[in-house]
Amino acid sequence: MPDAMRLNRITKYRAELTRARRMACLQVWAMLTRPFHIAALLALAFTVPAAASELRIGAKAVVELFTSQGCSSCPKADALLEELSKRKDLVALAYHVDYWDYIGWADTFGSKAYSDRQRDYAESWGTGRIFTPQMVVNGTAGVVGSKRELVNAEIAKAKLPLAVTIRESAKGMLQVSVPGRDDLNDAVVWLITFLDRAEVEIERGENKGRTVAYTQIVTGRQVLGMWESDTGAQLKLPLDEVLNNGANGAVIMVQEERNGLPGAILGAASFTRLAPGT
Repeated sequence: MPDAMRLNRITKYRAELTRARRMACLQVWAMLTRPFHIAALLALAFTVPAAASELRIGAKAVVELFTSQGCSSCPKADALLEELSKRKDLVALAYHVDYWDYIGWADTFGSKAYSDRQRDYAESWGTGRIFTPQMVVNGTAGVVGSKRELVNAEIAKAKLPLAVTIRESAKGMLQVSVPGRDDLNDAVVWLITFLDRAEVEIERGENKGRTVAYTQIVTGRQVLGMWESDTGAQLKLPLDEVLNNGANGAVIMVQEERNGLPGAILGAASFTRLAPGT
């Protein structure tokens, strides 16, 4: 990989972390990209019945699948991720990459940012090789995502050392609590939004003519701040602002960074707003 490209990605990642460290505390009452009207949210909370939701805490592992609609080997891994997403002890996420778009089908969920995340993992492990499908477990191990035995072996020995607790308040806030632990290194708190399920009819490329079901589709990532090992972190997030652009779920994830690259995931919890009747 050219040094200039590597430096650009690392610089961008470090810039996000620098902005996060400038936050005096982790009381996040609004998304930074647009205004949030507290009065409107409070009114909504008292006039609209609360939707059903699922909270997942105490997970032993975060499983990140790097996949593409243009990859003929990926549907098997996509189906495996759907199975894994039903396990209460796992947090599952699917990052759709864009580097297969050139073969004729642009992934409808693909993003260069997600391809760069996969490249950053590879760089942090000392390799320049990326491929699909790939599953990454707790940020420390990557295996072929369609090989069930390899994926299960990594999950079996996985453990997240940091407890991340979330709950939905009556006022439509997602309240997050992460205790301090002085035996761990400071880390970054991430918000990752996702769509829990979608079916896509693929018209071109290696999967032409297939309709494939996708789950836990990442729609965005944002640094919320820093988790400090001596003090921990407390957050409050307005769910109606978090769940935008088609997302109906969110993951709060605490992850180390090493020299500007992603390191081990320390803890995670997820929230999913369920469809009516689910």
